[in-house]
Amino acid sequence: MIAALLLLLLLIFFATFTQRVLTRLRAEPETLEKKINTLLPQTQCGLCGYNGCRPYARAIANGDADINRCPPGGDVGIEKLARLLRINSRDLDPSRGVSKAPMIAVIDEALCIGCTLCIQACPVDAILGAAKQMHSVLRRDCTGCELCIPPCPVDCIEMRAVATGIH
Repeated sequence: MIAALLLLLLLIFFATFTQRVLTRLRAEPETLEKKINTLLPQTQCGLCGYNGCRPYARAIANGDADINRCPPGGDVGIEKLARLLRINSRDLDPSRGVSKAPMIAVIDEALCIGCTLCIQACPVDAILGAAKQMHSVLRRDCTGCELCIPPCPVDCIEMRAVATGIH
C-alpha cells in the first residue's frame, strides 16, 4: 500500500515537472520570435523572402531561415541576431540584395497622376492621397522598402537617403 502511494506521488511529481518543462519550451519560441523581431528593421519589404519582419522572425526562431537574409538590417542587424542566438555571424546573402543607407520615398508632385497604386503597395500605410489627386509620403512612417516604385505608371517616386536619426 505504501509502495503504491509512493509510486503515485512520484508519478504526480514527474507529470508536474514534465508539464512545466513543456510549457516553458512552448513559450520559448514565441519569446524568441519577439526578441528577433525587435532586432529587425521593420521595413516590411519582403526582401528576405517572407511577407514582413514578423514572419521572418518566426522563421528564424523556428530554425527555418538563416539570419543573413535582411538587406535593410545589413551587417549590423546580422551581428545583433547572431549575438542574440549565440551563433556565428555571416555575410549578407547576396541573393537577397545589398545593404543600403536608410531611404525614404519621395513623390514628384508635378508628375503624380493620383492612380493610388503606390498607396495599395505600401505595407505600412505611409502614403496619403486620393484617386486623381497628388499623393504624399509620411516621412515618419516610410520605411524605405521601395515597394511603391514598381507599380507607379509615371515613375514619379524616387528613393532618397535619410540622415540617421531622422527616421
